[in-house]
Amino acid sequence: MSLPEGLNFGLGSLPLISDARTRSISAENPDGSPGGGAKAAPMSDDSAAAWLGKGWKVRPCITLAPDTTTTLAEIDGPGAIQHIWITTAEEACADCVLRMYWDGEQTPSVEAPLGDFFACGHGVRTHVASLPVAVNPSGGFNCYWPMPFTRSARITVHSDHHEEIRGLFYQITYALTDVPAEAGRFHAQYRRSLTTRQCPEHVLLDGVRGKGHYVGTYLAWTQMSNGWWGEGEIKFYMDGDCQHPTICGTGTEDYFGGAWCFADRTYTTPFLGYPLRAAEAGQVPRHGLYRWHVLDPIRFAEQLKVTIQALGWWPGGKYEPLTDDIASVAYWYQCEPHAPMPELPGRRHRFAR
Repeated sequence: MSLPEGLNFGLGSLPLISDARTRSISAENPDGSPGGGAKAAPMSDDSAAAWLGKGWKVRPCITLAPDTTTTLAEIDGPGAIQHIWITTAEEACADCVLRMYWDGEQTPSVEAPLGDFFACGHGVRTHVASLPVAVNPSGGFNCYWPMPFTRSARITVHSDHHEEIRGLFYQITYALTDVPAEAGRFHAQYRRSLTTRQCPEHVLLDGVRGKGHYVGTYLAWTQMSNGWWGEGEIKFYMDGDCQHPTICGTGTEDYFGGAWCFADRTYTTPFLGYPLRAAEAGQVPRHGLYRWHVLDPIRFAEQLKVTIQALGWWPGGKYEPLTDDIASVAYWYQCEPHAPMPELPGRRHRFAR
C-alpha cells in the first residue's frame, strides 16, 4: 500500500494520481480556501499595487506587533503539511517563537525560536542546503518535514521583539488527504544550557513518553574555551536505559558526518552539515550543526532521552570538560499524547546577538 500524498518523502510516488487536494495559505489567502487568493484591494494611493488594483500583489506579507501571537495557519483535516516557506527580518530569528498544534491539542508539539527551527541559531541567517530544511540566501526558510494531522493543524508565531517586525512573508502548502492510523505526529523542541566542568553535558531531549522515532538534531554551539570543542559523544537512552545508553556516538564531529575536527571547514549536505563557523576577532566562536535521521530514524517503543557532551583536550592528551553555551532543537515523530514540554527560555535567555 502506498502512502498518501504528503507522507511519501521520495520521488517514486510522483507519477501516481491521487484524490488529495492541494491547498496553500499565505498572506494573500489566509485560510487557504479554494479561489480565496489575491482578493485584497489596495487601501490607499501609496500602495505599491495602487496602479494595478485588486488581484495583483496587494497583501504579500504581514506585520508582527510586539508581544503578540499571530496565527499563520488554521486547517481542518485530515491532511498533511508538505512545505513551509518563511522569510522576515533577521531580528525575528531569535525574537520570534514558532509553535504548531495538531488535532486540537492545548500544548504545542513544536516550540522553537523561528531561526533555530530552520537550523539558523545564534540569531544569524545561515545557508543550509539539506533535504528537509533549506535556507537560501538571504533568509529564505524552507521546511519539508511531512506533518500529518487528522482533525486539525494550527501554526502560530509569537513576537518577543521590542518593535514591530514588518514584512513577515509566508507560504504553507498542504494536502487534504486521508492519514493512516499509524502516522505519528511531528514534534520539535528547543533547549538551551550552559554546561559545567562538573557536568559537561547538554540535554537535547528528555521525558519523551510513547512510541515513535527520532529524526533530527540541530545545535547552535557557542564555544567558551580555546582549542577544539567537539570531542564529546551523543547518547540515546531509550526504553528503560538508566546509567548507560543503547546508542552512543564517538565524537561530535563524527555524529554530524565529519571527522578530524572538521579541518575547520564548513559543509552542507542533504542529511548532515556544519554550515556555520563564526570566529570573528573579538567574539567567541559560534558553530551551527545539523543531522537529519531521514534514512536512519532512531526508533523507540516507550521513552527517549538524548544528551551530548562538551569535551575538549587538556595538554598531555586528557579530555577537558568544557563550559560551553549550547542551544538545540530536537525533531521526532511520536504517537500522541506527548509529554509536556519544558518551559521555553524567555527572550533574554535566547538572545544571541
